[in-house]
Amino acid sequence: MRLLFLGDIVGRTGREAVLSRLPALREKLALDLVVVNAENASHGFGLSPAIATSLLQGGVDVLTLGNHAWDRRDLIGHITSEPRIVRPLNYPPGTPGQGSVVVELADGRKALVVNVMGRLFMDPLDDPFRCMNELLNKHRLGATIQAAIVDLHAEATSEKWAMGHMLDGRVSLVVGTHTHTPTADHRILASGTAFQTDAGMCGDYDSVIGMTKEPAVTRFVRKMPGERLQPAEGEATICGIMVETEDATGLARRVAPLRQGGLLAQTLPDF
Repeated sequence: MRLLFLGDIVGRTGREAVLSRLPALREKLALDLVVVNAENASHGFGLSPAIATSLLQGGVDVLTLGNHAWDRRDLIGHITSEPRIVRPLNYPPGTPGQGSVVVELADGRKALVVNVMGRLFMDPLDDPFRCMNELLNKHRLGATIQAAIVDLHAEATSEKWAMGHMLDGRVSLVVGTHTHTPTADHRILASGTAFQTDAGMCGDYDSVIGMTKEPAVTRFVRKMPGERLQPAEGEATICGIMVETEDATGLARRVAPLRQGGLLAQTLPDF
């Protein structure tokens, strides 16, 4: 299976970059499944139902979230009726929505997509490691599912590495989100799981993690509340990671980063 994961969409420029480039990428890379983190897609904070619909109609198969999941209150009622929007698995029982979804491709192959949130320097949710173990007891890679993607929305690199190693050999890809900065450590771990500490963001990199520079810098300099942060509006770079898996095992065969448009050095998977 050929999988593409794109990091956090930030604001209008990130959305437009994804929607404009994704159809050609799906064709050129022969993608079977596209997963995108969209928790900052609505003006930098949360995801509106309308924007979710536009992304799903524009070629995205599953949308994942994170600590901004509920910034848009109108998503709360919508998420229960749209299983392709996945919020963190380790929210308490009774939270609207679901933390995972199994997507069935046209040819019958199935892929599990999971969103889970770290706890170091983040909201104190339930234990993500325990929640992942409990979920994976219900699925068997290479048997009941042919691929599994885990979006780990977390701050600390140590927590992301630990999760990657715990899930090595049990899922196809563990990829971090949240920091909006792509890391250069994409690799296949010892037991066959592809890993990247952070996929980066789909947004304007002439910014402070996607937000207009001046107000963000002022907050650090003056240490006082200032104007509300706004997404930067320059040309976006879409950032992510592509994985090719073996259907028989669900494990990664090849992995490569993707960066297209905007300021960052450009790279496209060559397989």
